[in-house]
Amino acid sequence: MLTNIFKPQKLESKLSIHTPTIIFDFATKIQTILYEAQTSHRDIVFVCIGTDRSTGDALGPLTGTKLKLLQVASPIFGTLEEPVHATNLVDYMNIINSQFHRPFVIAIDACLGRLDNVGYLSLGRGSVKPGAAVKKDLPPIGDAYITGIVNVSGFMEHLVLQSTRLHLVMNMADTIARAIAFALRHSKLPSVKASI
Repeated sequence: MLTNIFKPQKLESKLSIHTPTIIFDFATKIQTILYEAQTSHRDIVFVCIGTDRSTGDALGPLTGTKLKLLQVASPIFGTLEEPVHATNLVDYMNIINSQFHRPFVIAIDACLGRLDNVGYLSLGRGSVKPGAAVKKDLPPIGDAYITGIVNVSGFMEHLVLQSTRLHLVMNMADTIARAIAFALRHSKLPSVKASI
């Protein structure tokens, strides 16, 4: 849903999807975040934000769909079939907060940035502010975030989103999903069950 980082933390990692070892490198950084959630005994939940009605904004739901196909052990909200976007984000957060024990939410979203940062993934602690780049007023979400810079910001953001290359967005979603799956497989995290 095109996010802006909300009060970004100092410990942010940024990696290009063109790095030869991107899956391993990004998975290693994700494990640090997962370990933090595990040691505080919180349920890890992935919320993949965006819509399939805009190429640039489809990063979240594409990632969620790929995570489901990889059968990761943590709950996933936001897929191509059931996207999490501006009109239902608050409802989904209410569901998550009622179904899971102190959920540790990792928000995944697209964002716009400088030309030389297009194709970069960011991982950090703290919340994202979905929709801020396209002037939507939505609450911040997440204890940690993964964002992908899908295109250039600064001018006619809606048009920029519509003209974003699907190839880039697909590669970014695949990289994020594979790195998360790798991180979860190679950590000692237990499977999370809803508390209903």
